[in-house]
Amino acid sequence: MFTTDLTGKYALIAGSTQGIGLATAQTLAQLGATCILMARNESALQEALATLATQHQQQHRVVVADFQFPQQVQAAISASLAISPIHILVNNSGGPAAGPIVDATTDAFIATFQQHLIANHILTTAVLESMKAAHYGRIINIISTSVKVPLKGLGVSNTIRGAVASWAKTMSIEVAPFGITVNNVLPGATATGRLQAIIENKSNKLQTSKEVVSEEMLAEIPAKRFGTPEEIANVVAFLASPAASYVNGTSIPVDGGRTGAI
Repeated sequence: MFTTDLTGKYALIAGSTQGIGLATAQTLAQLGATCILMARNESALQEALATLATQHQQQHRVVVADFQFPQQVQAAISASLAISPIHILVNNSGGPAAGPIVDATTDAFIATFQQHLIANHILTTAVLESMKAAHYGRIINIISTSVKVPLKGLGVSNTIRGAVASWAKTMSIEVAPFGITVNNVLPGATATGRLQAIIENKSNKLQTSKEVVSEEMLAEIPAKRFGTPEEIANVVAFLASPAASYVNGTSIPVDGGRTGAI
């Protein structure tokens, strides 16, 4: 039976105060999930919380943690699990600064590895027991199309996001017998603050207008437009649902056809 009903499911969405994370929380809430929003800014979390649908009598909540500090992430997920199980985990964190890999410092790699892979691992291993008990688990990682084809000028990001994809594939094999799936969503150019920062950085570097940079980016996208956070969230919602029970270990580009790989 095809169903995307998430009534009775608890979903933790990381990086959920804006962009793709917020759109994902809003979509999951509309499908009936009770959402736990996680980010570092409590006031922004409270604002995001107020936008979530509650037609299924959900009692959404927030938990504060900065992904640059593993101890905070561990404490936050432990506190959340003391209140309820978690059936859906959306790992999502902001991307690192742009720049060529030859200019990257070792500290930049370490910090990004910690913010992405280590934080993902802490959250994932913490929720596995509750997912096993329910024989239902959905772990969805928001990564990047650079998993398929590295993107120019994003040296640190390409490196760490590739590591996250390999981690996720390995995890998917080990947890599948328990009714748990692990999948990656790979957003292309999506109308978020992150995209605006990339455009501005490239504009400054090339000493050209942001409009010219945007036009050059759009020319590479067969759909001839940027995606919306809601379009990414729709794919996340499908993977989170019972309808996607046999989808496991995949990396799905959501990019208007831009990525030059199958």
